[in-house]
Amino acid sequence: MAEIGGRLVIRQGDAVAELEKLALETRAEAIFFNRDPDPFGRGVEERLEKMGARIGIAIRPFKDVAIHERNEVLTGGGDPFRVFTPYSKAWAKLPKPPIAKRISRIQSPSGIFSLPHPDNSTWDLASAAKGVLEAGEKAARLRMQAFLDSGLARYGAMRNLPSGRTTSRLSQDLRFGLISIRELHRATLDKMETLDAAGRDSAATYVSELVWREFYMQVLWNFPAVLEEEFNVKYRGMVWPGKTANFQRWCDGETGFPIVDAAMRELRETGFMHNRTRMIAAMFLTKDLHLDWRMGEMWFMQTLADGEIASNNGGWQWSAGTGADAAPYFRIQNPWSQTKRFDPDGTYIKTWVPELLNVDVAKLMDPPAPGMRLALGYPSPIVDHSVVRDITLDLFKSAAVQ
Repeated sequence: MAEIGGRLVIRQGDAVAELEKLALETRAEAIFFNRDPDPFGRGVEERLEKMGARIGIAIRPFKDVAIHERNEVLTGGGDPFRVFTPYSKAWAKLPKPPIAKRISRIQSPSGIFSLPHPDNSTWDLASAAKGVLEAGEKAARLRMQAFLDSGLARYGAMRNLPSGRTTSRLSQDLRFGLISIRELHRATLDKMETLDAAGRDSAATYVSELVWREFYMQVLWNFPAVLEEEFNVKYRGMVWPGKTANFQRWCDGETGFPIVDAAMRELRETGFMHNRTRMIAAMFLTKDLHLDWRMGEMWFMQTLADGEIASNNGGWQWSAGTGADAAPYFRIQNPWSQTKRFDPDGTYIKTWVPELLNVDVAKLMDPPAPGMRLALGYPSPIVDHSVVRDITLDLFKSAAVQ
């Protein structure tokens, strides 16, 4: 912002109250904002509208969080979609809004108080080596260009592998508005035109992931109760009989299931978790430990740098088998076979679980004998997957017939 003559003003307190003070101090004529899909954000926006009317300034809401929002993508009967595939087809048919021109000049009034700006100078090579991303729009744009240049064409083949840079890593940049979803979508389509058939298929897979993001946003907009209850009415009020003490072991990455523990430790140390291991960790909490999906959803929102409430809720309910277009309840991922498929050389596990660094890779693919440990200092598995899987099936069958 400083490069175009502006200045970022940081205040602390109630958002609407602080905006009112700032508007009066600067003699602002209008406040512009991008609409939120979640109930909290919408509540703030309603208060903002009332404040503007009271003090006599214009309140101008815009659409920029999503390409298509609110009630733009509807069924033939005018209802919101509840299933992804027909939603995505309808989404694709709609004309896409143009990319807004970038502001070339802005002037901030002098003498306006601001809290100190965050210092990004502590980010260094050691942080990068651990997977912590550099903050700021400049870094976000470099990430976007690097992905389009070298990652998009292989995204379809690599996206399920948790080790290394196999996805775009742009989720936090979209979450905080460092890059525009419209610009990313347009740039992806433009790049797709330059790729071979396999590359175009890969790019189409990536676009589908962007549409999933918007699908979950419209679900939250139209069905805000998903934050409190299961989207699938069959499973509302479902009892989750797991031991709450096991929740902390899951959070700490001490379950004795290497790929689950690697995922939870990556999250703890970097604020990020690969999408494949998010599914593994979420299914493990709900379908192996039989703990309420809301517990995991809350933990992810507290710890993920890219935590976006609609996608987080949608992903958790999908994994738990209770959400919109969710995985069927009988689809229960086996952490051991997931390791064989997606971390066959053990690189991901050994990066985040150093206790297993010297363990033969083959031993990471199957559970140890009852009561045994994979390594000294590493816990034995907290449950027997084959046993708890059958319990999960009974839980869901019982809940569905009530």
